[in-house]
Amino acid sequence: MDMINSIDEMQQRAQLASVSGQKISFVPTMGYLHKGHLSLLEEGRKRGDLLVLSIFVNPTQFGQGEDFEDYPRDLQRDADLAEQAGVDIIFAPTAKAMYPQHYATYVEVEGITENLCGASRPGHFRGVATVVTKLFNIVQPDSAIFGTKDFQQLAVIRRMTADMNMPVTIVGMPIFRERDGLAMSSRNVYLSADQRQQALVLSQSLAVARQLVAAGELSSATIIQSLKTKISAQPDAHIDYIQICHQLSLADQEQVDIDSVLLLAVYVGQTRLIDNGYLVEKT
Repeated sequence: MDMINSIDEMQQRAQLASVSGQKISFVPTMGYLHKGHLSLLEEGRKRGDLLVLSIFVNPTQFGQGEDFEDYPRDLQRDADLAEQAGVDIIFAPTAKAMYPQHYATYVEVEGITENLCGASRPGHFRGVATVVTKLFNIVQPDSAIFGTKDFQQLAVIRRMTADMNMPVTIVGMPIFRERDGLAMSSRNVYLSADQRQQALVLSQSLAVARQLVAAGELSSATIIQSLKTKISAQPDAHIDYIQICHQLSLADQEQVDIDSVLLLAVYVGQTRLIDNGYLVEKT
């Protein structure tokens, strides 16, 4: 496995792979890998001849007062896990290389970025779209694999890739959960033991919402109010948003249907956690 920090070197490796007929599969991350990331790498290993993992904590997607400085980082640990997963190249650029002096170009995706995390984290998706565009231009992948825990992020990347005619197949993989249901996240390490237990309210809320729908309750407002009551009962929980949206447009829905997705963002202590799931079982 090779560790590449230079943008030029990564582009040269990508071009060499293309000339030799190799397919590049790509998993972009901010590092501090967990089993969810490893499941993406496993899929990437199946889809390409050359598997590239990027590790880059992207400053442009963090807002003022967010956890950019504190975001967990351990490159050696990540490298060990990546090698075990069959990664061929880790691309780990510096922020200075990605955003040099006088950098002035950003990518905006309209519409679907205005709700949910886009409303509560202004500028977040501009940073996401920009860094993913840059990474695609550098790594030149044939396929890129993302988790669906960041449901809105995946929707934004799909939209951007289609709108900009990028020759990259976007693959969404299921949420990887702990045995007790908590969605895996690098930020879970911030939680105390008690907060870790309280955080289960997110996945429990998904289960409650599905039970309500199965029992015939289709009013989004009624379902959301029930979940607000449940989540607010946790002493360290503070709701950012609870919304039921259409899976494609991410517009709020008054009534649940087969395209409805429940999306949650909840602070447990100082840690912001997200989760999501469809409300109607798809056959």
